Amino acid sequence: MADPDNNSESRHRGYEDSDVSMGRLLAFAAGLVGLVVLGVLGSAVVFRFFVRHQPLGPPASPFENVRTLPPSPRLQLNAPLDLKGYLAEEDKILDSYGWVDRKAGIVRIPIDRAMTLVLQKGLPIRGSSAAKGQENTKGVAPAPAAPRVDGKGAK
Repeated sequence: MADPDNNSESRHRGYEDSDVSMGRLLAFAAGLVGLVVLGVLGSAVVFRFFVRHQPLGPPASPFENVRTLPPSPRLQLNAPLDLKGYLAEEDKILDSYGWVDRKAGIVRIPIDRAMTLVLQKGLPIRGSSAAKGQENTKGVAPAPAAPRVDGKGAK
């Protein structure tokens, strides 16, 4: 049976002319260019419509350096610098004396001094949670026993 696609003419040209239609290819390219032109013209019409119906007001003066800040909360401009400042404030609070509540008589002491006082006096305990048979008249727990040098804890 003879194949209609295998003619000597197409072998002679070096390509298959039945797969490509030059007219259809040009029509597609013209349609694509037409869509781009319509898009640009449509955008221009919409832009002019909004310029007429929503004016932006007078142009900003280049000499005016005043801007209104947005409402809170605002974004951080320099987070590492803000963190450094925050940690410096916290360290200052931890290393200084001051009032927490003057009316109630609550004060703040440096953290190193507080740790020393806890090691010397022990932690305060409530009277009801004291061990059976042991009454602590001071209201504080005794200092913890020091660990032995050989690595075994005190018994």
